[in-house]
Amino acid sequence: MQIEVLLPLIAYLLLVFGLSVYAYTRRQQGNFLTEYFLGNRSMGGFVLAMTLTATYISASSFIGGPGAAYKFGLGWVLLAMIQLPAVWLSLGVLGKKFAILARRYNAVTLNDMLFARYQSRLLVWLASLSLLVAFLGAMTVQFIGGARLLETAAGIPYDTGLLIFGISIALYTAFGGFRASVLNDAMQGLVMLLGTILLLFAVIHAAGGLHTAIDKLQQIDPKLVSVHGGDDVLSLPFMASFWILVCFGVIGLPHTAVRCISYKDSKAVHRGIVLGTIVVAVLMLGMHLAGALGRAVLPDLKIPDQVIPTLMITVLPPYAAGIFLAAPMAAIMSTINAQLLQSSATIVKDLYLGIKPEQLANERKLKRFSSWATFVLGLLVLLAAWRPPEMIIWLNLLAFGGLEAVFLWPLVLGLYWERANATGALSSMIVGAVCYTLLASIDLHIAGLHPIVPSLSLSLLAFYIGNKFGSPAGETALKPS
Repeated sequence: MQIEVLLPLIAYLLLVFGLSVYAYTRRQQGNFLTEYFLGNRSMGGFVLAMTLTATYISASSFIGGPGAAYKFGLGWVLLAMIQLPAVWLSLGVLGKKFAILARRYNAVTLNDMLFARYQSRLLVWLASLSLLVAFLGAMTVQFIGGARLLETAAGIPYDTGLLIFGISIALYTAFGGFRASVLNDAMQGLVMLLGTILLLFAVIHAAGGLHTAIDKLQQIDPKLVSVHGGDDVLSLPFMASFWILVCFGVIGLPHTAVRCISYKDSKAVHRGIVLGTIVVAVLMLGMHLAGALGRAVLPDLKIPDQVIPTLMITVLPPYAAGIFLAAPMAAIMSTINAQLLQSSATIVKDLYLGIKPEQLANERKLKRFSSWATFVLGLLVLLAAWRPPEMIIWLNLLAFGGLEAVFLWPLVLGLYWERANATGALSSMIVGAVCYTLLASIDLHIAGLHPIVPSLSLSLLAFYIGNKFGSPAGETALKPS
């Protein structure tokens, strides 16, 4: 174990728990559900930008993405920048309209919005189960990434690191709720920025300069410096699929969409779009470029996902490595706490209170149930992460795609198409989920496209056809006054 690396990380974790205690004291004020799951809709522009960015950028961006860049070269860095408009799209498409309507209907979860729009309890149940299944897979990826970081950078055995990491996150999220999540996201966003810049410059210096690093990559494999990447993996259909999967489709991710109903005012949205886009640009470019150039420093890694933690202990002094270790840990923790809270909110608000609405008045019981649901979900994910795959980016993209196939069209068309109804939304969800599951299971890429493309195309068609057979949503339609 490397104590010099661990000490800054321990200090960072103590700060995280300190912010959670502060959030807990604030949680004693106001309506419990709105405070615990939405922080009383009080986020300003800076916090909105940081929490949206930190939630979106995860273990895949700090571990899996750089690992892919290490394996496939600079072409993957170019591919990663496809994600640049993600914050602008999320806040621009949902943004103000979503927040206005959420306040009108007192919506706490994404499924609250769907129920207010479509008035279908069956749709809410299907959406809830889809969300829980996909989030369990997505959170498993984050837990694997966190444990691998501790294993490679600090010398902690994988199983031990997984226990430390998993229990810590489950505790602080269950304890502090949404306010703890976004306060930590704001701090974690700054840590990610600092760590990314620090590591990129250290990698370039260790490689002997940018020009020398590129020359070394070309000597290893000329395709590492081509736009098509190693093994010619970056075909046009693949890149188009990737843009839909990690940029356009992000609009339909529940844990990012819920951020669009939690901010304070219009000024916060405008500032969030600008700051969030800048932060995404720096993080995506910095981390993926560090991964790609890292091959010039470490040419013989067997597991690509180990490139960032290995670079940390190779090119940085021990204490600096410990400080940087907090950056990918921040990315992972911020994504997990967002998904953990959404999963808990789904269980408590959408499923439990859907069956027993009379329990809404029993705030004491809701507090206990919400905290326990969050903690137990965290432990279940910890167990699922016990035996990890070699490259977590594919598992993360699988979970991403599943959520988008289910939620994208019911959410977007529910906001912008007045005639959209529950039959169309249900048809879209079922077709999207079934199509994506089948194509992803057999690894079928029609015309070289990722399964998300035909899945979203067919779910859109199913929405239109199903809409012909359903009844209009009526006066409950989500349209602003």
